Amino acid sequence: MKDTIRQLIQQALTRLTDDGVLPAGLTPAIQVENSKDKSHGDFASNIAMMLAKPAGLKPRELAEKLIAALPPSASISKVEIAGPGFLNFFQNSDALAQRLQRALADERLGVRKHGDLQRVVVDLSSPNLAKEMHVGHLRSTIIGDAVARVLEFLGDTVIRQNHVGDWGTQFGMLLAHLEENPASAESELADLEQFYRAAKKRFDDSEAFADRARELVVKLQAGDAECLRLWQRFNEVSLSHCQEVYERLGVRLSADDIRGESAYNDELPGVVQALRDKGLLTESDGAQCVFLDEFKNAEGNPLPVIVQKAGGGYLYATTDLAAMRYRSKVLEADRVLYFVDQRQALHFQMAFAVARRAGFVHEGTDLEHMGFGTMNGADGRPFKTRDGGTVKLIDLLDEAEQRAYALVKGKNPELPEDELRSIARAVGIGAVKYADLSKHRTSDYSFNFELMLSFEGNTAPYLLYAYTRVASVFRKLGKGFAEIDGNLALEAEQEQALAARLAQFGEVLGNVAEKGLPHLLCAYLYDLAGLFSSFYENCPILAADTPARQQSRLLLAALTGRTLRQGLELLGLETLERM
Repeated sequence: MKDTIRQLIQQALTRLTDDGVLPAGLTPAIQVENSKDKSHGDFASNIAMMLAKPAGLKPRELAEKLIAALPPSASISKVEIAGPGFLNFFQNSDALAQRLQRALADERLGVRKHGDLQRVVVDLSSPNLAKEMHVGHLRSTIIGDAVARVLEFLGDTVIRQNHVGDWGTQFGMLLAHLEENPASAESELADLEQFYRAAKKRFDDSEAFADRARELVVKLQAGDAECLRLWQRFNEVSLSHCQEVYERLGVRLSADDIRGESAYNDELPGVVQALRDKGLLTESDGAQCVFLDEFKNAEGNPLPVIVQKAGGGYLYATTDLAAMRYRSKVLEADRVLYFVDQRQALHFQMAFAVARRAGFVHEGTDLEHMGFGTMNGADGRPFKTRDGGTVKLIDLLDEAEQRAYALVKGKNPELPEDELRSIARAVGIGAVKYADLSKHRTSDYSFNFELMLSFEGNTAPYLLYAYTRVASVFRKLGKGFAEIDGNLALEAEQEQALAARLAQFGEVLGNVAEKGLPHLLCAYLYDLAGLFSSFYENCPILAADTPARQQSRLLLAALTGRTLRQGLELLGLETLERM
């Protein structure tokens, strides 16, 4: 609807420009917002106040001329002027009802992407295979997954890329430990953290072990067959740990999506040579660097993008540049989204600039760093165990399910054990994910089990329960959402408010896809659940006074249920029919 109103306003502006009321050449950004007070309309725009000065008119005078110039639209019943010159637009209830009726008949709820479909590469998760996944990997994994799901739902072709850390000097240390005690080391691999600590201790305590580790790094990078075999075995075990976490989280990542640092190893000399051929390389203290004037330090000196160390080794920047070239030239991406910690913002700004300067990406390829804040403990510091260690992600999920099980069993002790476990899984995992996704991506947030497992407020349990409330209506009726017919009529205020919000689902998904902000969808679903609660309390459904009104309200409830279910699925949450 906002797009429709923007188009109407643009046509009115064109008409007023042609008539000489507005000067030529104005290209204002037309803002249309949801009205908080529905008695003053459904949408509002401040366009008259923005353009009053260049038009030489008072805002209300220009507002009157804009209303007169607006073309008629079946979607709008009337337009009024409010305050100093706001334009308030009232939706046509009959047109809104017809739109929702069409959405009910569509498996995609009437949602389509505005604009051309794209090939989008989503870089997400990217754990380091030297250790098990920890809480620091949660945000990249689930935020990236949610945005990828939304992009796919809107029709884009999404290519997931799990850029795992599977190459580097630490692997020499791990290979030496695996080589030294193959029998015991194989069993130790069941606990990667313990394996890593044992290898690190040997590296610190034994000069001979450290020398052997360094030798193995050289041999590994030179392609030694035995080193590659051991390295491959280590990666297989590490990736199986990762896949277990992905399955627990309900994240759409598989072995086919993995393209780690090692995949670009053979291309790194070519990256450096291509930069040299472009005249972009400068040697600094023996290292090969790219200096760009737009990136300077506090003293005003250009910052380097180091692509090759003095000893010949390569860095993250080199691998990232190779990945950018691959994603643009081979995967033919129109857009590449990097879900990586916000603290890497400068790294990506510089790498993107170098990639463009070197011609590694097509001119039309969008490179976007979707940075995120940190998950903190109650003390506001990065989340740690009580002894200060890293929290394994799998342990966090175990605890979430255990807490959810105790909560659900306390509320419904009569439920069968298998159903209790199923509900606890959905609620526990959903609570962890939703608590993260509902926060603005760039914000830090404090992890709190009590808050995220609450049935009140903007939480997963609240939304999961809201969905079961809709489902219970149809369970009593003995029918599914798709088994209701009849015509939708929006009469009561609560019906109209719920319907108006349902009609905005596609717009919200478009914003999530454009900005990479899943919290916008969370806020929408929370708002929708509240509007349904008001509708449910004020507009009897099964006890409606006429069959036609009952069918209409059932249709509205069915669309609400389907929208909640689809929205939660796009966030990666499992819905329940009862709790």
